[in-house]
Amino acid sequence: MPTITIEPATPDRFDDAEHALTGGGDGRSCQCQWWILTNAQWQTTTREEREALLHDEIRTGPPPALIAYVDGEPAGWVRIGPRTAQVRLSRTKNFTTTSEEPWDDPDVWAVSCFVVRKEHRGLGLNAVLLDAAVRRAKEAGARVVEAYPIDPAAGRKKSANELYHGVLSTFQDAGFREVGRPRPDLAVVSLALT
Repeated sequence: MPTITIEPATPDRFDDAEHALTGGGDGRSCQCQWWILTNAQWQTTTREEREALLHDEIRTGPPPALIAYVDGEPAGWVRIGPRTAQVRLSRTKNFTTTSEEPWDDPDVWAVSCFVVRKEHRGLGLNAVLLDAAVRRAKEAGARVVEAYPIDPAAGRKKSANELYHGVLSTFQDAGFREVGRPRPDLAVVSLALT
């Protein structure tokens, strides 16, 4: 059984973050900036500029994500932080019309992105990362954690790239409550921490 540890994405772990993000899926090109940038900003940035933005975000802190290590190798990533810092969430109609929480509340945190390197899939890293993300939010004083997972049982089969939101069953197993479904295959889920 491999040893799995979770650490915050701090400046000394930037290379580890890059390794985790570039092992399959859209992480290499996205650099976990999709939810941070508006659509107009996204359209005008290059991969290199997004990497620089992520580097600055990690350097200035607080850590925007957690990194999973499998036997010491960076293997996965989850973005967790105040929903207000992830501006595209508040501009996504599927979420704004379904969430029960006020969009200007900094005590509502969001889990918005998972990446697991191909060679480490099948180990349950998303569940381990989600558990650590909830703990991180609670320790930081968050009132609620919200997420926007995909339900692969609804609709057509999803590619690994489309599952970066996470899978609904992982959130349900962690105690999240389904708030609503803006689409048959997309849920908004919530976990009260206080």
